[in-house]
Amino acid sequence: MAVFQTKKIQSFIAFIIVLVAILWLFQDNILKISILQNKTEQLDSSNQEFKEDSYLEKIDNFIIKEYSKDQILLHTVEAETYFSYKDSPVQLLKVKVKTFDETQQEGLEMTSNRAEILKSGEMFFNGEVNIRTKSGVAHEIDTESLIVLTNSGQIKSNREITYLAENAKINAQGMDMSIDSDTMLLNGKVKINQDSGSIINTTNLFISHAEGEKKYQSKEKTVYISKYNTVNSEKGIDADMNKNLIKLLGEIEIVGLSGSKMESYDLLIDQSNGGEVYKSNDSVHYQSSAANIKAKKMNYDAVTKKLELMDEVLAVYE
Repeated sequence: MAVFQTKKIQSFIAFIIVLVAILWLFQDNILKISILQNKTEQLDSSNQEFKEDSYLEKIDNFIIKEYSKDQILLHTVEAETYFSYKDSPVQLLKVKVKTFDETQQEGLEMTSNRAEILKSGEMFFNGEVNIRTKSGVAHEIDTESLIVLTNSGQIKSNREITYLAENAKINAQGMDMSIDSDTMLLNGKVKINQDSGSIINTTNLFISHAEGEKKYQSKEKTVYISKYNTVNSEKGIDADMNKNLIKLLGEIEIVGLSGSKMESYDLLIDQSNGGEVYKSNDSVHYQSSAANIKAKKMNYDAVTKKLELMDEVLAVYE
């Protein structure tokens, strides 16, 4: 037993001697590796500091005012922080822009967490942008890029935008808005997601808030989708959102979940009081697996599924 323990101790001592010899032979390489790792870490740290300190100028509580040739104030730009760079646009953080009319009355106000100013003088807003017009109407827009053309008095975006309306969220492929107007055009394909759960798909939607109104208009094909029916319109939409009235124009096709179908013209959808009532004073053609009915007027409550066909009703039942 003692002999075994003695051999074990001798083996362990031999291992230690060999290890020390190896470390002594390669100590220069080990030192180089250690130094290289330290230098790499320092270089990464220096690069990070360079990115953070690469601006030419930084100004806190930045403000600039632009005047006309007649020394009339046109607009002001305020920012919590201003950064200028050699080969990149000026960056503004927590920015506010105000415009003024000829009488020096405040017009439009725009706020955003981030904006850029190009050498051309054009200003781009990024992310969520809040717009308040001269009449006090507020617009909340979320987009990758929103440009303010101060010379022409226009606000534009050719990127996908989300417009947050009072009772809906609207997605579009772009936007054009006049600085001094309470109107805007949402360009391209437009999807209106109502808080009620209904969806309206259309193209090139015109929105007017002039004199307190809230109107949505389009002359393009429109589809209204609710949990009750799908309504197709050939000639667009004319909606009064203050009154919760949606008018679908031209030839109308209403397709029910059960497979029933109605055809008519110029359909009014009344969404007041949380309801969904369809009305038409034009000719109506109702078709189902059990009936084929024609009439001159129609009133249909989609919630209670009560259909009223009126005037010169002609019905064929199978």
